[in-house]
Amino acid sequence: MFGGGFGGPGAGGGGPMGGLGGLAGGGKGAQGLPFGGIPSELLAGVRKLEAGEPEHPVPADRFAHRGGGVPLTMLSLLTRHRGLLVLACLAVLGETVLLQAGPLLVQVGIDHGIAARNLPVLLWASGAFVAAVVAGWWVSGARMRQTGRLAAEATRELRVRVFAHLQRLSMDYYTEEKAGVILTRMTSDVESLQQLFQEGLAQFAVQALTMVVVTAVLFAYHAELAAITLLLVVPALVAASLWFRRASDVGYARQRDTIAAMFTDLAENLHGVRVVTAHHRQDRNTRAHRTVVGRYRDANDFTGHINAIYGPGTSVIGLVGMALLLLIGGRMVLRGELSIGELTAFVLYLNAFFAPVQQLVQLYTNYQQGRAAVLKLRALLAQEPSVPERAQPRTLPPVGGGIVFEGVTFGYDPARPVLRGVDLRIAPGETIACVGPTGAGKSTLAKLVTRLHDPDAGRVLIDGHDLREVSLLSLRRQIGVVPQEPFMFAGSIRDNVAFARPEATDAEIWAAVDAVGLRELVERTEAGLDAPLHERGQSVSSGQRQLLALARAFLAQPRVVVLDEATSNLDLQSELRVEQALDRLLEGRTALLIAHRLSTAMRADRIVVLDSSGVVEVGSHTELLAAQGRYAEMYATWSRHQ
Repeated sequence: MFGGGFGGPGAGGGGPMGGLGGLAGGGKGAQGLPFGGIPSELLAGVRKLEAGEPEHPVPADRFAHRGGGVPLTMLSLLTRHRGLLVLACLAVLGETVLLQAGPLLVQVGIDHGIAARNLPVLLWASGAFVAAVVAGWWVSGARMRQTGRLAAEATRELRVRVFAHLQRLSMDYYTEEKAGVILTRMTSDVESLQQLFQEGLAQFAVQALTMVVVTAVLFAYHAELAAITLLLVVPALVAASLWFRRASDVGYARQRDTIAAMFTDLAENLHGVRVVTAHHRQDRNTRAHRTVVGRYRDANDFTGHINAIYGPGTSVIGLVGMALLLLIGGRMVLRGELSIGELTAFVLYLNAFFAPVQQLVQLYTNYQQGRAAVLKLRALLAQEPSVPERAQPRTLPPVGGGIVFEGVTFGYDPARPVLRGVDLRIAPGETIACVGPTGAGKSTLAKLVTRLHDPDAGRVLIDGHDLREVSLLSLRRQIGVVPQEPFMFAGSIRDNVAFARPEATDAEIWAAVDAVGLRELVERTEAGLDAPLHERGQSVSSGQRQLLALARAFLAQPRVVVLDEATSNLDLQSELRVEQALDRLLEGRTALLIAHRLSTAMRADRIVVLDSSGVVEVGSHTELLAAQGRYAEMYATWSRHQ
């Protein structure tokens, strides 16, 4: 079928020995990764660490293309772990009660010990005070352990939920959203929630409960004095808190947005560092990043400013309240309406009432950060895939590979269609090449076959099955895709070749490696199939990344193969090596080739010519030349350049 080869040499990677061959070398100047194993002098220590590692069972959760569940709230995250939550609440209650035992024991020691000159009572009160402090320390430690476990479990589930949802979302989401924003959702936002769950909410509960308990005790001691004192200071505290809430809502929402912009700019510059260096943009990009970081600093300055007003303001209110208490309570002591011990306890309890206000300032700051993070994460989780899977999809049976485009219209922007009313039939085992100018919709046809997108109108069928009615798993297991720019994951050669079939045996992996002619190169590496690859395959040449992607497709053994100009990065020697392998891969399978070079299209069974108006010609190379249409013009232009 493709016996004549895939055309002339590409601009690939400097020959088949350019990258993987470098993995075999151990010298400083060798191309590729350095030694990727464990030095012998460290091996004993590594094994010792491994022996002490806890067992991590395989989680029972399975990925599903359909989401669901309750909307994300702080309460929903915490109530999934009711046992830990109940224990934490009991510890909070015990900690609060023990913390407030001190002033009561002080009052007993003064009135019934010092004033009554009763040494046993004084010793009892002092001992009870020490016991309450020790018990409070122990309960506080237990509470911190429970809240730490609760925070770790809740955020672990949240990270998995967000990651699974990101895997579930369709390609258009990643086209429209910036990578830095997505990373912020998974990192900074989740970390804000973890800090809040681990200490913030528990402390918030302790301090709020302290205020309730203290208020009750104050009224139990002297209702009139408590009412006068609290009525003078509580309205001012409430007014200040309401102002702080409104201002902090704005401030922390702005903070989350600006940190996302900062991550976005950082990620973009890291991914494009080669282009930045090649065009000497370091100084300009540094100035631009300084502006982005400056906006984040301004957001932090704003939140710091409102905290600086609210914190000292509540301190002033508390001190004024203490002064009023001493004045009013002192007059009551002089009149004999209140004992000195009761006034002392009253002052201590009132101080215990205002101290939580200072704590609540910082805790409310943490709460606002967590709340802003929840709102961002909730918006992400509410994002629905544009290519949903039905509630009860059918399993696509083994197919022969007959593909039908039936009145297909599609546009990435629905107002501007890329394909209009496409009707096309591809027979099982037939090889079709799509040619045409950039933007005509060649790659879009491939994306519709793999159901990365759904048509706005019409249907795409394989063996008569509408792709929207079958499960995505059963569909994509029968389709092999080799993109123009293959992606390699950080890991080993084995991991990347077996990516679509992790359960594949070594013999099957070696067979795929043999099919693309890489055995010799792989065997030359010290680690063989376990030879490491850098992230995105930067340790190998572009041509070898393409060969590894072809090996990945061979191993998957698909029924339908989509090649998006898969040989454009191969030099002549690599292209000849892979030519016979492609013949074996495509034999008896349906193939859709996105061809930018006519030398590729010429060897297909039929050629589909597209332009901005849709499909304009369909036929074999010979038939289209004889028709003297658009393809003949393209061929004449290509021949002159050749």
